[in-house]
Amino acid sequence: MRGLHAFALAEGLASDDPARIVRPPAPPRRLPKAISIPDVERLLAAAQTGQAALRDRALLELLYGTGARISEAVGLDVDDLQLSGESRSRAIPATVRLNGKGGKQRLVPVGSFARDAVEAYLIRARPALAAANGRATACPALFLNARGGRLTRQGAWGALRAAAGRAGLAQVSPHVLRHSFATHLLDGGADVRVVQELLGHASVTTTQVYTLVTVDKLREVYAAAHPRALG
Repeated sequence: MRGLHAFALAEGLASDDPARIVRPPAPPRRLPKAISIPDVERLLAAAQTGQAALRDRALLELLYGTGARISEAVGLDVDDLQLSGESRSRAIPATVRLNGKGGKQRLVPVGSFARDAVEAYLIRARPALAAANGRATACPALFLNARGGRLTRQGAWGALRAAAGRAGLAQVSPHVLRHSFATHLLDGGADVRVVQELLGHASVTTTQVYTLVTVDKLREVYAAAHPRALG
């Protein structure tokens, strides 16, 4: 109707546009897509053999294990990782320093699966990839391409797309892994404020969209816990 009235006014068929003060309807809110935990496990297990496979497995484990954006992952240097260590009283958990939007940095824990995958890549594959550089100064990047340079966003996308194809999964992207990271944390009982910090969101409002995805989980908990949920 807005377009019709605007057309009529432009063509001289009407002297006024009464629809100009009518605000257009808000577009439907698109919920983030996430894949199930079994699908994530299939994806992560779909790496082939060889040096590139160790790199790709480490990349995918880190994306899902930390909720990092693809740009944050390929922008990592080896020095951004703290995979092990001990203080006088306790072991120091593995962490990674991610450089987010606007130059904001955040420290995110690295789970045991991602830590083991990254360590395997650093020991068994990265030295050979770094040697392909042929320069006196090695590239500081964590994830290297076949020429010993920093892995690009396109290269990381290709690695994910290949793994998704082998796993029989469609429409999987780095952002889907980020969504899955947040959704699975909330399903597991994590506080939305903690998820906000892990994702690097400036406002909790951005993170709260993930709570809408977990409505099925809320139904399950309600049905199991409320005495009059089931009749």
